[in-house]
Amino acid sequence: MKRLHFDYFMKIDYSEAVSLCHFTIKCFPQNTKRQRVEGVSIALSPAVPYSIGADSFGNRQIYGRDDIAHHSFSFRITGKVRTGLSAWEEDADVDQTAVFRYPHGLNQAGKGLRAYHDKIGKELPEDAYGKSLCIMHRLYQDFTYEKGITDMNTTAEEAFYLGKGVCQDYAHILIALLQMEGIPARYVTGMLIGEGASHAWVEVLHEGRWYGLDPTNDSPVTDAHIRIGAGREASDCLINRGIMHGGGTQVQTIEVIVSEED
Repeated sequence: MKRLHFDYFMKIDYSEAVSLCHFTIKCFPQNTKRQRVEGVSIALSPAVPYSIGADSFGNRQIYGRDDIAHHSFSFRITGKVRTGLSAWEEDADVDQTAVFRYPHGLNQAGKGLRAYHDKIGKELPEDAYGKSLCIMHRLYQDFTYEKGITDMNTTAEEAFYLGKGVCQDYAHILIALLQMEGIPARYVTGMLIGEGASHAWVEVLHEGRWYGLDPTNDSPVTDAHIRIGAGREASDCLINRGIMHGGGTQVQTIEVIVSEED
């Protein structure tokens, strides 16, 4: 069990003034069986009003409108989270699991992933969690972590064809493989000790509970992970989303620090 402090900072600089911006920010850990939030603070620049709510997947978010002309927009979310309280994340809501059984968006598998699944499917154990671990281990062996090869719109099939990618790609590929096995799986955004940005992993449904697996690190989720939100794939739980008037080109800066407190 750990007590973690996190500091998530994002800044967007614009080449031209933005006259109006509608924003949604999803960067707020929530209480689960595995973690407990002990405090969160929010700072926006420009300092505009915002509202607090949740999306259809239960992810906490703030949203608002910035009608002050500006050349940059930033937010800083800080807080403390107690982690490692349980081996699983949540008890499943049976009315909300069906949506995680089938491919959606970036999780779509093509011929390459289906052939890969057929190849490794003969070697898997019977139970869902055991299958998930074996598939994760095999993916870790056969896929390489490398930045700059893929982007936010890369599908699981495209990343698998390249054989390289980042945590988002590992998660999408694993979800695609698990769903071909009939195992409900969902995409998770969060933070991890030692990372300089947000992280992504997967949760699998086993015996009525959601368990976290981190395919990038070939490991079950540990007390070094802070969970933010979950969805069918990456676009369901983007940290920041906005619609604006003006702005020109953008340069985005992200700084994430997660440290353990004594």
